[in-house]
Amino acid sequence: MISFNLSAWAVRHGALVGFFAVVLCLAGLDSYLKLGRSEDPSYAIKVVNVVALWPGASAQEMRDQVADPIEEKLQTIPYFDRIDTYATPGYLAMQVWVKDHTPPAQVPQSFYQLRKKLYDMAGTLPEGVQGPFVDDEFGDVDSVLLAIKGEGASPHDLERIADRLQIALLRHSEISRIRSYGKQPRQVLVEYDDARIGTLGVPPEAISAALADFTRQHDAGSLDNGQQRLRISLAADDGLAGAIGAVPIPVGHSVLRLDDLAQVTVGYPAPPSQIVRHDGQHAVILGVVMAEGENLARIDRIVTRTLAEANLPQGIEVQRVANQPAVVDDAIQEFMTAFVEALVIVLAVCLVVLGWRTGIVVALSVPVVLAITFVVMRAMGIELHRVSLGALIIALGLLVDDAIIAIESMLRSIEAGKSRREAAGMAWNSTAFPMLTGTLVTFIGFMPVGFAPSSTGEYLASMFWVIAIALIASWLVAVMLTPWLGVHLLPAQGHRHSPRIQRLQDRVNEGLRRAVHWAVDHYGKVIGTIAALFLLAGLGFVTVQKQFFPVSERVDLFVQLRLPQGSSIEATARAAAEVERFLDGDPDATSVTTYVGQGPPRFWLALNPALPNPAYAELVVLGRDIPARERLKERLEQALSQGLAGAARARVIRFSFGPPVAYPVEIRISGPDPRELRRIGDEVRGIMAQDRRMIDPHMNWNELSPALQLEIEPDRMRLLGLSLAQLAARLHMAVDGARAGVLRQQDESLDVILRAAGARRNDPAFLSDTVVANIDGRPVPLSQVAAVHVVNEEPIIWQRSREETLTVAADVIDGVQGPDVGAALWPQLDGIRAALPPGYRMTQGGAWEESMKANLSIAKVFPGVLLLMLTVIMVQVQSVSRLVLILLSAPLGLIGASLVLNLTHTPFGFVALLGLLALSGMDIRNSVILVDQVDANLRRHMPMRQAIIEATLLRARPVALTSTAAVLALIPLSRSVFWGPMALTIMGGLILATFMTILFLPALYALWFRRQLSGTSETT
Repeated sequence: MISFNLSAWAVRHGALVGFFAVVLCLAGLDSYLKLGRSEDPSYAIKVVNVVALWPGASAQEMRDQVADPIEEKLQTIPYFDRIDTYATPGYLAMQVWVKDHTPPAQVPQSFYQLRKKLYDMAGTLPEGVQGPFVDDEFGDVDSVLLAIKGEGASPHDLERIADRLQIALLRHSEISRIRSYGKQPRQVLVEYDDARIGTLGVPPEAISAALADFTRQHDAGSLDNGQQRLRISLAADDGLAGAIGAVPIPVGHSVLRLDDLAQVTVGYPAPPSQIVRHDGQHAVILGVVMAEGENLARIDRIVTRTLAEANLPQGIEVQRVANQPAVVDDAIQEFMTAFVEALVIVLAVCLVVLGWRTGIVVALSVPVVLAITFVVMRAMGIELHRVSLGALIIALGLLVDDAIIAIESMLRSIEAGKSRREAAGMAWNSTAFPMLTGTLVTFIGFMPVGFAPSSTGEYLASMFWVIAIALIASWLVAVMLTPWLGVHLLPAQGHRHSPRIQRLQDRVNEGLRRAVHWAVDHYGKVIGTIAALFLLAGLGFVTVQKQFFPVSERVDLFVQLRLPQGSSIEATARAAAEVERFLDGDPDATSVTTYVGQGPPRFWLALNPALPNPAYAELVVLGRDIPARERLKERLEQALSQGLAGAARARVIRFSFGPPVAYPVEIRISGPDPRELRRIGDEVRGIMAQDRRMIDPHMNWNELSPALQLEIEPDRMRLLGLSLAQLAARLHMAVDGARAGVLRQQDESLDVILRAAGARRNDPAFLSDTVVANIDGRPVPLSQVAAVHVVNEEPIIWQRSREETLTVAADVIDGVQGPDVGAALWPQLDGIRAALPPGYRMTQGGAWEESMKANLSIAKVFPGVLLLMLTVIMVQVQSVSRLVLILLSAPLGLIGASLVLNLTHTPFGFVALLGLLALSGMDIRNSVILVDQVDANLRRHMPMRQAIIEATLLRARPVALTSTAAVLALIPLSRSVFWGPMALTIMGGLILATFMTILFLPALYALWFRRQLSGTSETT
């Protein structure tokens, strides 16, 4: 590297360097304007939903006959991790997870193999099973959610408007798909009177057959007259109800119209499978999914323009209930403000400390480095989002380091009598290689997050790449552009301070000289003191609260309502309506969107939607701002504790950053017997309830549900000529209704449902009176062939990878962290774990588990990162003893980080851990610079003592200045909820580590080379 002087070359070809600097700035500006924008970085959602239906089956039958064989088959897919299954009567839902370290490119292949295996086994499932159906688009994010509602508008009206908007939006290539929620498909309901059709001798099957014939597509042929071919079609009455009502039904020797035997109406499914309301009104929600790589700002403009041109009917409103473009715009504006603040701080430090000429040289390097960074980000497909913007601010405090060191070296050479051109060449010879080493070591410190094999690593990976790009660009600019600028802008005789500043600088230098002398002479005290501080810092990390990811700054608030399993969707909707009425008119709430029967769609990447469940509802409440959100949360929790929506277990939560975690504290118990699982779970819940930091410890699978069981009398069935299949079909038709056909009108398909009339149909007390028909078609009450009993059964069965699993979960109060509470709980369960029966086991989940998984992903790559860092340092120093000296200074940042986190009561989470790892790289960079200068002094034949002291004095200023710039640049970022813990960790660690390095490294040198120090004297 030294044989070719890149700085001297840049000075000789200054016009070319200047030209490329201008071109890069323009290209960087263009790239910045065209970079994609999103709220959070994308990462692979490593879960797929599988659903199967088997009408009439119990939860246990769904688990044994459907779930178990499917799970056994799917456990062989590539990268398989686990399957979370819940089975309810007639319904099965599974979430199949691949391992967290699965490469993103392999996730679609795993899901493809899953589809193949399910297709292969479809014929092996019991007869009557519908599915399994696969939803592998579960990870798509709805960038915009549009609520369509209108006073007095029918669900059909809203659906037609939604279809129009969907067609208009999909004309734009920036939108990949539109998803709808809350649609209620119309159906034709045919309700017959048991007594009347029984008297006439018309079995329901005859009506069903006539409806099937009427709704079937018939081919009446076509005529060919030699000139034209004319298709013959059959047309019925245009009115839906009229067309069905006119269907002929043979009765004896005559034919009656269907509406003479039954009432025909057009309506909606009752009960519905899902209900969506916005501000108390029925609504249809449209989810706009952005195409990959597109810009959310363009999506916002497309949606705005489409709504403006929609020409909606009078009274119809379309409101945005989730608007990621606005959230992203606000987030980018906030980060850009912080970025500009950090930029001003860094430039001010350079101008004040280095003087205006020197400060301008350093300042001019910043836009060029940023321009290169934006160009490379665009080429790599890295968007502007929470992580990349935060990384830019972190990099801002680091990217001036090389320029400062290079310009400092030029100033020293100029003050020593060299010309500016010679000084530029000298800067390359003395600083280029150690600067490169320091740059590499610094961004290697961020490398664990870039290569961590986990969803958390994928989420934060762009932080490493942005910082790496910026630091490499800063080194290139420092060795090429900075020397050329220095030749033109630096004073020929060096910078002259005013007498007052010069005196101040002399006093500082004298004080520093005495301190370094003392550290060298009393190396044992220095090393002992710092070792004691290091131990105290370790103890300090024990007291710091542990955190996975912090709570988001979004204004969304979620109210989750869970009724007892087996509750009807109408009961769930009534509980949700109570909360809606409570929030109606609240000045702190801008809107309330209610989802009954399922959770809200994924309108934020970290949101994990709840699976369909009639006993579940979730309300998304938008606050006006963060304080309003907190006031709403407090009022809601108080009202819920006083009986609001008393039929439900209620939970009010905020968003959290990072991968989704269902509950902060979770304990899973697996085993074969549900009753034993409940017993163990009740013991665990009792211990959890004693901890006041936990809120509402509960089991996700607890109470039994009542069911009706028919005790069949086979002899009477035989005498009446009834089979079990006929009896079940008759009961299903009478109670739930049976689909008799599909009526097609334009682009709409309406199911024709045939069922018995009467409000008593769903009353268990009158089930015995339900009429079935014997072999001759005569009506027979159900009580003649079966006795009705009420029994208790499992309403839901949860299992995890073929093991029945019960989860005891709890929230935590504000001010405490889930990983801390979970870690404290686990030892308290030792007695229960020790007494577990054979075949049962207990595991910990929640935030503690996710945090451990994320930390483990870092630990997997850390040895490789450490080896790479050691290699880079060894190439620079080429001495084992000096390598050890540098490594011993790496943990110094722990002292300041522990102190700051404890003083500010900031939790130590995954993001702060990354800051701690990066801090070690920054500390090593400072040590490398000092060690390199000591070696340079020794090569000039200085005595060891003098070499140590003079190197420290010479490098103290640039080291302190670069650290100061990095710390001050992080001040705006320290206000961020997401980045604040990392910023504080780096700031506190770097401040003390820089100070201690200036004393600790000379002391270590003195200890290590103490024999070479004896008999030497300092030459001043």
